[in-house]
Amino acid sequence: MNAGIDRHRSPLLDLRETHFLVPSEHSGLSLFLSHLPPNGTPNGRVVLYVHGGTFPSGLAVAHRFDGRSWRDELCAAGYHVWGLDFLGFGGSDRYPSMAESPDAKPALGSTEDAAQQLAAAVRFIGARHTVAQVSLVAHSWGTLVAGRVACHHPDLVERLVFFGPIARRDGPAGQRLAAWRLISLRDQWDRFTGDVPDGAAPVLSRAHFAEWGERYLDTDPASRTRDPAAVQVPSGPFQDIFDAFAGDFPYDPAEVRAPVAIIRGEWDSLCTDADAHWLMTRLSNAAPCRDVKIARATHLMHMEAGRYALYRETEAFLAGGDTGPAAV
Repeated sequence: MNAGIDRHRSPLLDLRETHFLVPSEHSGLSLFLSHLPPNGTPNGRVVLYVHGGTFPSGLAVAHRFDGRSWRDELCAAGYHVWGLDFLGFGGSDRYPSMAESPDAKPALGSTEDAAQQLAAAVRFIGARHTVAQVSLVAHSWGTLVAGRVACHHPDLVERLVFFGPIARRDGPAGQRLAAWRLISLRDQWDRFTGDVPDGAAPVLSRAHFAEWGERYLDTDPASRTRDPAAVQVPSGPFQDIFDAFAGDFPYDPAEVRAPVAIIRGEWDSLCTDADAHWLMTRLSNAAPCRDVKIARATHLMHMEAGRYALYRETEAFLAGGDTGPAAV
């Protein structure tokens, strides 16, 4: 692990894990990256997890439910697995203005800003492994960032898994958000469970959430000093989703040429059938491109009872073998 990382913000989640600090485009601010090597037969491929707008990679791909994480599954399948925390999240540095009042300041951590961070991380990872391309597994707002990188830096991206992706809608323009916001455990619980239909069996365990919630509060040393306890995060991801739903989309899907898998939950209000159709239609140059719907799953499917279906669909797509021989 590189010197200078605050272990309170970035605990080792596995004894084989390595941590790195990588310079960002913001002078003096560093990005946190974690790496776990394969523990199965190496397949020579590298995967980077791109988190969504409210919690970092260690609470997503690397968080162990019942002793097993999505990262563990990918490593067992032979992948080198990396996680990136964007500025303002997890083990990465905070924007200086996060120490100030958020009012009258633009939302921090926009897709455009985050895409520069992601590109820097991919270049660092590619150099570490001496590979030209890395596959990206992105969630929610993270799909906007990954899509923008795939458009602007196609040489860096091998394959894209978009789960719970954000699409363009034609709704009214929304409010302009302040620089940052606070998210409590109640906010997260309501968000995680709000899409489950009335009368349906729960898909997220209370016990799992309680354990996860403590780790979530740990990502912000000041979280437990607030009432209620809450984590400070940049508002840019929320602003970007509001803007996308108002017709302002941050990348052109037609410019994506890497293979893409859209994986979504049956009960995902942020990625409906109409959203997936819009995205599939406009990913006209992504070949192959597939759309997978997982039953009894929501926008947070990677934390739910059906998460292994997400794991298997992701592994199958990343493995390739879904293109035929070139026409002669």
